Amino acid sequence: MKLGIVGLPNVGKSTLFNAITKAGAESANYPFCTIDPNIGVVSVPDERLSVLSNISGSKKIVPTAIEFYDIAGLVKGASKGEGLGNKFLSHIREVQAIVHVVRCFENQNIVHVDGKIDPLSDIETINYELILSDQELIQRQLDKNKRTLKSDKSVAKNVEILEKINETLNEGISARTIDFSEDELEYVNTLNLLSTKPIIYVANVNEDDLMDDTNDNEYVKAVKEYAKTENAEVVVICAEIEQEISQLEPDEAKMFLEDLGLDESGLTKLVKSSYSLLNLISFLTTGEMETRAWTITKGTLAPKAASKIHTDIERGFIRAEIVSYQDLEATGSMAKARENGKIRLEGKEYIVQDGDVINFRFNV
Repeated sequence: MKLGIVGLPNVGKSTLFNAITKAGAESANYPFCTIDPNIGVVSVPDERLSVLSNISGSKKIVPTAIEFYDIAGLVKGASKGEGLGNKFLSHIREVQAIVHVVRCFENQNIVHVDGKIDPLSDIETINYELILSDQELIQRQLDKNKRTLKSDKSVAKNVEILEKINETLNEGISARTIDFSEDELEYVNTLNLLSTKPIIYVANVNEDDLMDDTNDNEYVKAVKEYAKTENAEVVVICAEIEQEISQLEPDEAKMFLEDLGLDESGLTKLVKSSYSLLNLISFLTTGEMETRAWTITKGTLAPKAASKIHTDIERGFIRAEIVSYQDLEATGSMAKARENGKIRLEGKEYIVQDGDVINFRFNV
């Protein structure tokens, strides 16, 4: 899973990236300190893995991972090349979802590129540049398909879809707000549009506002209201606190969070939102060699899930031996789970559920 972190300069993008990936990307109080995208691979927090590892006596734990791309701060005119914008926009096309960091804190020592704190204006600036970039792409596709239409009527549906997207973009509205049918989506996905990518708005607040979970500041409230119009996720974090947490050992980080009165880190919240946004779940495998998490799309059938491990398993799939994580944790061992009738056999039509612990039976 690849997520691109975007935002205006000096909103806390690189600070957040440094914190969640410990990659040490440059972070400075001036625009364009990030030019090429920094890439960091983050292990997805999953407490179930250590429990299963203890049950199986595994030699190692392999969590699933997310790639974060720290993309340079965009500015007005990026779609026309301002601030090296074209290069930055091309980097966004490579990701599956966008993490849009929005500044929701006051700090006179950190300059804002527009001279004032206005998260909705910031959001509209970024979204407008993505829309403009998409408009150019859509217009090229429209011209191409209309020429083809004269000799090939099969592209008529494509022209219809492109015109619907173009109409929405011309109104200054992101294409992700369009309710496409499954057939339409198949074609839309080939276009790789920026404004159709799912988005998470990260409201970057100061420490005091993060502690006050009963009353969001006005900036955060505005972001949440805007996100509703796009069915987008909102995660409230303090990038500076995340950076402090990133320097600590796991036990120390847990105590630090408890001292702050927080249940989980911003990274954990961001990962959960990412999974929800992209409709993802994890199934688990465990044994003496390793305990591992595997990420799949919700609704995936057992054979296709097996292909995540190896395509040979999908090809030779016989059935899946499954126990839920909760049942395995409660019984304490595979043997006890079997004795208590908690392990079941499922066939090719079984839809894998989050937390399923699976042993695939296959024959190649």
